[in-house]
Amino acid sequence: MADKLALQARRRRRLRYQLKQKSGGRARLSVFRSGQHIYAQIIVDAEGRTVAAASSQEKVMREGLKTGADKDAATAVGKLVAERALAAGITEVVFDRGPYLYHGRVKALADGAREGGLSF
Repeated sequence: MADKLALQARRRRRLRYQLKQKSGGRARLSVFRSGQHIYAQIIVDAEGRTVAAASSQEKVMREGLKTGADKDAATAVGKLVAERALAAGITEVVFDRGPYLYHGRVKALADGAREGGLSF
């Protein structure tokens, strides 16, 4: 188990380094995927603060979804975080997928955020 966590941390560090090189000062859309839910937050690294966040655990999300762990939930979370980011004045972000592959729920969240108006 420790090896798995170490490899995840290594992938996360490698990706964050690459994002810093390309970001140009833009905010970062960070994704966390658990077995039952998916979470997204917009982080401004220069200020060290979270501007907008959304998850499949929120009450507004739970009403219309069958489960918090499928592509439909991820798309809805992406749209919600995009809506909140636009309200905060952020339109361009870099996508931080963390240690996860850009596939399945992570890709669905990214597509939902693009549909919601974010560009990356």
